[in-house]
Amino acid sequence: MLNLNDLLVFVQVVDHGGFAAAGRALGIPKSTLSKRLSELEKAIGVRLVQRTSRSFTVTEIGRDFHRHAAAMLIEAEAAEHVIKGRLAEPSGTVRITASLPIAQFRLAPILPRLAASYPKVRIMLDVSDRFVDIVQEGFDIAIRNHFAPLPDTELVQRRIDYDPAWLVASLDYIRKNGMPSRPEEANGLDRIMASSSERVWTLHDGQGVVAEVTPSPRYIANETVSLREAARAGLGVACLAGSFCAPLIESGALVRILPDWTARGVATTLLMPHRRGQLPSVRVVADHLIAELSQRPQGADPINAD
Repeated sequence: MLNLNDLLVFVQVVDHGGFAAAGRALGIPKSTLSKRLSELEKAIGVRLVQRTSRSFTVTEIGRDFHRHAAAMLIEAEAAEHVIKGRLAEPSGTVRITASLPIAQFRLAPILPRLAASYPKVRIMLDVSDRFVDIVQEGFDIAIRNHFAPLPDTELVQRRIDYDPAWLVASLDYIRKNGMPSRPEEANGLDRIMASSSERVWTLHDGQGVVAEVTPSPRYIANETVSLREAARAGLGVACLAGSFCAPLIESGALVRILPDWTARGVATTLLMPHRRGQLPSVRVVADHLIAELSQRPQGADPINAD
């Protein structure tokens, strides 16, 4: 492959009619230009310019070579402008992966607005509840909800939100079974559980005090909406994300039990494969999602943890 810098030297020397003028235009000594041109002629095996101390003449093959070399430089400049334009204005495809609840209840209203704001950005959303290796599968962004901290990997992790869980039940259930005033008084209540292995609810009062609650298992479902409906139906006490419960409590559909205590909540994290080499399209989508998802939706359904 020819050295593109040598082609630039040759074209400039020809366009300026000699080494001295080209040297002044480029800010390079004419002796350096002469040496680079000699290296180019040696590389291609032909004489491009006949030069003496008094004359400078482009050979016939040199003129043909100049025409193609100048075209190559134009194309190289155009290629550079494509990259600069892409870096200046968000464009291209951004691949996002998220679980079904996140996609349905949070991303569905956000992504169309984002796409409308950046018409040159193409958004591809892949919805899956399976574990996704975002590096191996070529995703730019992953939105994940989780109870435990995510493992320490080379992925960029940007924490978006943390939503503590509340203990809730229907008003009818509370009327029949009484309202506990202390954590230990909740042990005799019926529990609506997300898993059969979920034996204890650990509560925190915000002052460093920890208490454990172990109501009697009554109903098990590994999907949050099902847990909500069971609580509304009066089957017992459920432990649900606070942002999800708030509008239902305001409407009277649910009542918060032990309002000074919270349980382990759900964290929302945005992950990206790396910091370097990201196009503006990825950065603008990530920043937009962080800004939107950090705002708790009113009346929205919850997001299950991964």
